[in-house]
Amino acid sequence: MDGNLRRRRFLQAASALGLGVGLGRLPGLDSITTARAADLKVGPDAVRFRPEIEPVVAWIEETPRERILEVAVQKLKDGLSYRDLLAGVFLAGIRDIKPHPVGFKFHAVLAINSAHLLGQSAAVSDRLLPLFWALDNFKNSQAADIREGDWTLGKVDESRLPKRDKAKDAYFQAMEQWDEGAADTAIAALCRTSGAAETMEPIWRMAVRDQRNIGHKPIFAAQSWRTLQAIGWQHAEPVLRSLTFGLLDLSGDARHVPVGPYEANLENAKRIRDDWQTGRLDSSATRSLLETIRSASPEGASAAVVKLLNDGIAPESLWDAVVLAGNEQMMRKPGIVAIHAMTSANALHFIFGASGDDTTRRLALLQAAGWQPMYRDRNKAADEPKIDALEAPAPETTGDEAVGEVFAAVTENRAQAAQKALGYLSHGGSSDLLFGAARRMIFYKGKDSHDYKYGAAAWEECVLASDPKWRAPLAAAMLFNLPGAKTADSPLMIRAREAVGSVLGARG
Repeated sequence: MDGNLRRRRFLQAASALGLGVGLGRLPGLDSITTARAADLKVGPDAVRFRPEIEPVVAWIEETPRERILEVAVQKLKDGLSYRDLLAGVFLAGIRDIKPHPVGFKFHAVLAINSAHLLGQSAAVSDRLLPLFWALDNFKNSQAADIREGDWTLGKVDESRLPKRDKAKDAYFQAMEQWDEGAADTAIAALCRTSGAAETMEPIWRMAVRDQRNIGHKPIFAAQSWRTLQAIGWQHAEPVLRSLTFGLLDLSGDARHVPVGPYEANLENAKRIRDDWQTGRLDSSATRSLLETIRSASPEGASAAVVKLLNDGIAPESLWDAVVLAGNEQMMRKPGIVAIHAMTSANALHFIFGASGDDTTRRLALLQAAGWQPMYRDRNKAADEPKIDALEAPAPETTGDEAVGEVFAAVTENRAQAAQKALGYLSHGGSSDLLFGAARRMIFYKGKDSHDYKYGAAAWEECVLASDPKWRAPLAAAMLFNLPGAKTADSPLMIRAREAVGSVLGARG
């Protein structure tokens, strides 16, 4: 579709969505292009980043929260690139925020790639807004980390680095023993002596093993890799050291064992047919696994995956079931547990696609199915509604007006909003227009990391569904968590517009 036409359609939809002046361009953002911040100092014991990005990280760390947006806009106006700003806020979180637990204040790191993905698919005038949110979110988390002890990622103990041919084995051994010090030096050695894909393989394996931290460990792994793809692998070592530290978090649990069906799935993985990655797409198999997940134990759900794969079903049909189950939890009882049923499934699905190791790929799918009953039991939701039995009433309006009605209904009745969305999409409505509105809702009205993290993950899974018929119900389920048209605008986005205006005004 022509970009100008898409923009006009979106602006038309905006009036129905109640977004008002917030849809206007932030003045001057189109002219922003590249520069470096002045060099600043960090403590002698803290890890130091590459010289080209260290100054950017330093001013982000040192600028007070109440001025961070104004300073960022000024840096951008002076030539700082989007990529350097993205790298700076991500690496500031890596150095300054303790990844124990992997969650809470650590969302300053976990949600960066989600914000980036949402911004990259937005209109040009909106693409920086998620980074403004990320900057403010980092400053909030930085303050929390200071209150809780002021943790900082330190330097590597160079004297303990294993040799190249020993690094991978040393990493696996340290992770199996939950030995933070040995794992830290092993991953540093692996980063320095191996390529990106080889370095990530043992990390993918360790990321899928433990559901502790409500599934944040694979989320951290997937988000780290994806952000590094945007900012450059040259920043990998401190990122993967922080990630490794996070993967070893026990959250106060004295048991040095994974939470979830990992041990059982190591055996299940061996029982799957050799050619398991080929098979037939089958929506009835998707429904079968979805029904099993609704009532089975974690081990029972994983065993059902083995059976279906050995019956010749393609793994893609089983991923559909896992993602439908996660979104069904959102429909039944919206909240933090349901959000992570979805976002952890998305992360495991990403690892499934990113890993080149056959066993890790098997484990990613087995764990994804096995974790869903754990979320189900923790969520303690009712048995209805069922995502594969949603009603899809014919919309009374079309196009922009229909999308406006969807988001207008969110505040009063999310179930009704979901039905309207399903009806709109099932009768030929534009999924791009629906998600364009959803993205704007997150940008202008979202107030929490999970708005970004869930929104990006849930929409990605809509697109990835192997059977097109599942895309509409998956999109409809998002309405149980998205902000609505009547949700108040985020004070942060108001501040962002004011920051841009003040800088441009000062420059005449």
